[in-house]
Amino acid sequence: MTSVHGTLITVAPTGAETAKADLPALPTTLEELVETASRCEAAGASVIHIHVRDRDHRPTLDAALLREAVVAVREASDLVVQLSTGGSVHDPLAARLKVLDADPDSCSLTCGSTNFGDDVFLNPWGFMVDLYRLAQERRIVPEFELFDLGHVHALRRLIDTCGLPFGGKVHVDFVTGVPGAMPGTIQALCAGVAMLPPEVTSWSATGIGRAHLPILAAALAAGGHLRVGMEDNTVFARGRPVEHNAELVERAASLAVLMQRPPLTTGQARELLGIEDRRTR
Repeated sequence: MTSVHGTLITVAPTGAETAKADLPALPTTLEELVETASRCEAAGASVIHIHVRDRDHRPTLDAALLREAVVAVREASDLVVQLSTGGSVHDPLAARLKVLDADPDSCSLTCGSTNFGDDVFLNPWGFMVDLYRLAQERRIVPEFELFDLGHVHALRRLIDTCGLPFGGKVHVDFVTGVPGAMPGTIQALCAGVAMLPPEVTSWSATGIGRAHLPILAAALAAGGHLRVGMEDNTVFARGRPVEHNAELVERAASLAVLMQRPPLTTGQARELLGIEDRRTR
């Protein structure tokens, strides 16, 4: 893997699971998303992982809203704009492929189906290949999301089948702690890292809920990068909900500095991930 002395911090501010009514601080409008992007960049984030909501704050893959979000965040910040192609667990596969029409810098690509609470997050092999090849054609860099150890093996198969992503870098994110998937434990994370194929150039980790801080600390100690945000964790400390995504980024950045791996700039993030600057095209 690429040796780096800094830390890539991705913020995932919204997700598709939490209702606005349950957490009013969740950024679900375009104005809230743009304000979140600006504050989180100042706090140390270099990538933003976006799920969009409709006017009623419900998860959506509406093409116009996706494009609007990409343009607005690009105008307001220098963050690498990454769109989720997972949407919600109920979104059809065809709609998820059309996410790339919004022209993000990066997109998520989950390497297999997984139990997701009471639902199933469906990612059949054919869909994974179609999404990967479409991303290659559009010069969009995927982040390979790994929810289970079997997904690491699927990543190996994807690279063998489709080759390297545009830009030549392979970045993965371990999503741990989802009910029904990989547990949010240091043992599970280390097992996944040990299995990564040699083509992987960088990795990050996400801890859902109570796994947030242990996984964050383990990833930093093991040379990985970080994803934080209200998509994955809505509690800042016992009895106190997260008030803004920026405070999660600030905490991650302060720990990264303490570990002598300060946050990467957006330019350094683009270099690490092999992402071209689409703002100049």
